[in-house]
Amino acid sequence: MDCFSCRQNDRAAGLPLRERLAGDEHWRVAHCFDTSLPGWLVLVPRRHVTAIADLTDAEAAALGVWQVRLSRALAAVTGCVKTYVVQFAEKEGFAHVHFHIVPRMPDLPADHRGPRVFGYLGVPEAERVDEPRQDELAAALHAHLAA
Repeated sequence: MDCFSCRQNDRAAGLPLRERLAGDEHWRVAHCFDTSLPGWLVLVPRRHVTAIADLTDAEAAALGVWQVRLSRALAAVTGCVKTYVVQFAEKEGFAHVHFHIVPRMPDLPADHRGPRVFGYLGVPEAERVDEPRQDELAAALHAHLAA
């Protein structure tokens, strides 16, 4: 099995804060690595699951709480007016269920709203939010969630 999320989960304790900015026994939160949109988060189950229907009741209950907590934290830290919550898990190597928690900024161009926000994902490395900025956002979000 070639699963990026499982590999990251196995290394969670040794990952930088941007890869483990929050979490519990069921979920890990990371800043998305290949986006040009600051604050794009990914909520990943700690065990390998490929369909939402396969989540345990405990994972499902925690999922809703995390989606709301992360949305509130993003609003406080980034100033976003809402968040998009999206789950597909279809890309090769990324079939592990994961939820994109995407800050919708007030000035987001109309041609990138809704599902078109994915134009900010999978961008060339030169366009990505760099690791120092990801770390800065992760620290601010972590602090907000801990308060």
